[in-house]
Amino acid sequence: MTLWRIRATVDDRPGYLSVLTASLALRGVNILTVQVHTTEQGAVDDFLVDAPDTLDETDLIAAVERGRGRDCWVARSEARGLVDQPTRVLGLATRLVRDPDATGEVLRALLGADEVSWRPEARSGIDGTTMQLADPGGGSHHLGRVAPSFTPAEYARAQALLELGATAAGRYAEQITLVLPDGAELTVRPAVAEDLAAVVELHRACSPSTRQRRYLGGAGTPSPARLRRLLEPTRGLTLVAVTTDPEAGRESVVAMANLLAEGDEAEVALLVRDDWQRRGLGSTLLRRLTRQAETSGYAAVVLHTQADNTPMLRTLRRLGRPATVEPDGGLLTLTVPLTAEVPAQRTG
Repeated sequence: MTLWRIRATVDDRPGYLSVLTASLALRGVNILTVQVHTTEQGAVDDFLVDAPDTLDETDLIAAVERGRGRDCWVARSEARGLVDQPTRVLGLATRLVRDPDATGEVLRALLGADEVSWRPEARSGIDGTTMQLADPGGGSHHLGRVAPSFTPAEYARAQALLELGATAAGRYAEQITLVLPDGAELTVRPAVAEDLAAVVELHRACSPSTRQRRYLGGAGTPSPARLRRLLEPTRGLTLVAVTTDPEAGRESVVAMANLLAEGDEAEVALLVRDDWQRRGLGSTLLRRLTRQAETSGYAAVVLHTQADNTPMLRTLRRLGRPATVEPDGGLLTLTVPLTAEVPAQRTG
């Protein structure tokens, strides 16, 4: 038996796919996988089949045409074609997240392209065996292959991968290695939803007093739903400080810093694991969030803290910026004005 890929268009009407598959079955062709791409011309069916060695390309095309298929394309396939398509796409996505520079290779593997190149013109769309994908960073990727023609489903899949790669590259660019005064090294980066389990563990590792100072209330751990909202706020930014545990051999989140925007102001809050406090980590995170708020055009950052939270007040003084203080019983609201101009907005 021999593996083949067959692509053909059939009318998008009830029963037409079964006629095509029956025609293949009559010739001993076993269909292993099938994908259906909806187009304006009809349903494009993409098969991976196992056919008797006695059948060649001409025989398979004839079988498709007898089954009411048209615009048939047939090519030999390899065993790797047996991999489930969603699994294959997820594998390529994982590779792209780990190595954003592999965009061209990932697109080539995803679409079986013979040509992949980047061009400065911002273009998008498909035209037969040519595809142009908008690069989120500017310009476009040009792909071409001898056959078969590209489908809208392939275009959408490739564009989604490009956007995923751009997001991963952006987060990689925002990641820094931080060296504290005592020589300890950490990675500081924007938080993602996948950090939820590690952030829950961070809260559990903090003392009740540390959690109480962060949330100005109970000393328990917030619900996963609330933590998920903090990790990826609608407006603002959350940073996590990550270190590698040499004993466990895994990463641990040891601090979380939130910048939550409301109107023209942004609230800042810090949670630093007890054994990482008083080492300069909180001051560094506060400075980074303040710079982020300033470049984003917010008028001020606001902190709410307990009047007896000496470490937080000391951290704020190290920021080196004037702040107004509004007492309310045992709580203080500290407002730090930001004077940077709002960045010019791009138009067009």
